[in-house]
Amino acid sequence: MPFLKLLILSRPAIAAFAAMGVLWGTFAAALPDLKTMLGVDEAGMGLLMFLTPVAAVVAMLVAPRAGQGLGRFALPVATGLMCLGFLLPGQASTIWMFPPAMMMAGFGTGLTDVLMNARVAALESQRSVHLMNLCHAAYSFGYAGGAVMTGAMRQAQWSPAWVLGSMVLVAGLLALLTIERDGRIDGLARPAKGTASGLGWVPMIGGGMVFIAFLTENAAENWSALHIEQTLGGSPAHGAMGPAALALTMGFARLVGQGVAGRVSAVVLLTAGAGISALGALCVAAALSPVMAYAGFVVMGIGSSVIAPTAFSLVGASAPDAARARAVARATLVGYLGYFIGPPGFGLIAGTLGLRFAFVVAAAALFMVPMLARVLARRH
Repeated sequence: MPFLKLLILSRPAIAAFAAMGVLWGTFAAALPDLKTMLGVDEAGMGLLMFLTPVAAVVAMLVAPRAGQGLGRFALPVATGLMCLGFLLPGQASTIWMFPPAMMMAGFGTGLTDVLMNARVAALESQRSVHLMNLCHAAYSFGYAGGAVMTGAMRQAQWSPAWVLGSMVLVAGLLALLTIERDGRIDGLARPAKGTASGLGWVPMIGGGMVFIAFLTENAAENWSALHIEQTLGGSPAHGAMGPAALALTMGFARLVGQGVAGRVSAVVLLTAGAGISALGALCVAAALSPVMAYAGFVVMGIGSSVIAPTAFSLVGASAPDAARARAVARATLVGYLGYFIGPPGFGLIAGTLGLRFAFVVAAAALFMVPMLARVLARRH
């Protein structure tokens, strides 16, 4: 199918992915100023963000039922709630206000995560096309755009409240593009009592790979600005380019992956991606300058770019038609725990052993992906 037709077909999901990228890219690049505003160190910031995954897990558990109840408006409503949630952290001028603010952001993100990935899986099944890499590329480009624009605003001395508020408006415009005439996500309902779900271990194994991918990817995105500014002595503009370099690389690599998917086996793609990403993480850990760190983030981005989309597609292809959306939703729940646990977990590691060691831990985790890929491929 021509690239333009793929864009038109997946427009609502692409808009949701891009909106999420803009918001989290903004948050990652604004993290040094948020930390200063709250007067905490890396470990303290990590603890303040630990309630974010709790809210996200709750949202992911209710997402299937919410998706059923909201019908074709499920994805627009979820994306809108996510945008509203990200207004709050910049307003949290005291420590006690910050965890509830991040819980709201986490709840909206968790709800959107499940529904947008399930929507893509449904489109892939209906049209027999591969769309996961394209949609995840939209997240990466949105993330890079949010990080770069935030770096410019921080350089101009904008406060976190103004930075987050401005970028929420951008994400809100993208949220409007998620509205479609028939956006229902079928296959979210639980099976009747006494009937088999048909899922087995497929979503757990696939979700495990997504967990590792997002654990390392999101932790790197959220802490790269601090690593460049505090460990390597870079400026706020240099710090913002860390997550931007990683996200831009992942965006372009995912566009390439869109063409490669289906021509190379999933196991080969996942194994190569994990190995390359681990090499990049080790390069970041050993960096002596911002430029060397950028190089590591580029390599890390090339490898990480294919892991989550390939794992999601493999889960969708391995599940029965009637249970595909639930399988992807369950894999999303498992996988996106890494998305949220990564930043606070890395914060605790960084506060205890330093940011360099945190990136070594990321490299070690990535080596589990090839093993899980082989197990899932045998069940396909």
